Amino acid sequence: MSNDVKESFARDAPPAPAALAAKVRTLAPSMTRSMQRVAEAVAGDPAGCAALTVTGLAELTGTSEATVVRTARILGYPGYRDLRLALAGLAAQQQSGRAPAVTADIAVDDPLTDVVAKLAYDEQQTLADTAAALDTTQLGAAVTAMAGAGRVEIYGMAASGLVAQDLAQKLLRIGRHAYAHSDPHLAVHNAVTLRSGDVAVAITHSGTTGDVIEPLRVAFEHGATTIAITGRPGSPVSQYADHILTTSIARESELRPAAMSSRTSQLLVVDCLFVGIAQRTYETAAPALSASYEALAHRHQAVQRK
Repeated sequence: MSNDVKESFARDAPPAPAALAAKVRTLAPSMTRSMQRVAEAVAGDPAGCAALTVTGLAELTGTSEATVVRTARILGYPGYRDLRLALAGLAAQQQSGRAPAVTADIAVDDPLTDVVAKLAYDEQQTLADTAAALDTTQLGAAVTAMAGAGRVEIYGMAASGLVAQDLAQKLLRIGRHAYAHSDPHLAVHNAVTLRSGDVAVAITHSGTTGDVIEPLRVAFEHGATTIAITGRPGSPVSQYADHILTTSIARESELRPAAMSSRTSQLLVVDCLFVGIAQRTYETAAPALSASYEALAHRHQAVQRK
């Protein structure tokens, strides 16, 4: 992860204590190993770490004071003192008597009642983590660009391709010129035609999908505003993104691959984009939604009569 990308996560207002664990889960994979040790320590034992000085935490994690301070800044805190205050707040929340979380992986012999409970918890956690880590400044900039765009082109493959289609369909319903591309060759051909005033959106959980990065790079070089929806903000796709919207990185298991959790978090970001754009373009979006509903109403009525 480059210094510019790292520092982009440090905001004037530090994140709330409840958002700390989500930030660690999202950003730790892109940190250096020494920073990961600090991040994992504070997320794993907020009460214990809150009682430590910067020197004490550095000794505990086998790192340096500079590493501790830099980790705090990457997590969104101006300095270590602010991180300690957040840790103390998080520890207090954890000691307030909340019910323990369901964290066990799904086993091959789990009854369906347990499968439902575990999946429901994981989905809720994924959504909460994504909401906590989502940079609303970046989100607002992306909404502004897409609301005023002549064209919005969206690139995604496999599970991310389904999310790309969902976003395109939503935007079409409010009268925006939006298209989703899952064919890598057509995506690049399309990106060549984009210009200033157009928007290209890349959806890739890993941030390393070449078939998504390539059209985004072409769009970027031709002057379009570019947006990346990714779980790895320091990944290659970020090199060609004007705005980065970070999704949650949830736990994977044998029966719950990354595509399931990434889809959940991506759909939340897509819905936030759609609602934001609909708000900005309400005068045209509302009539378009009404017209769309009326055009399909007779189909719903026909089904009800059967």
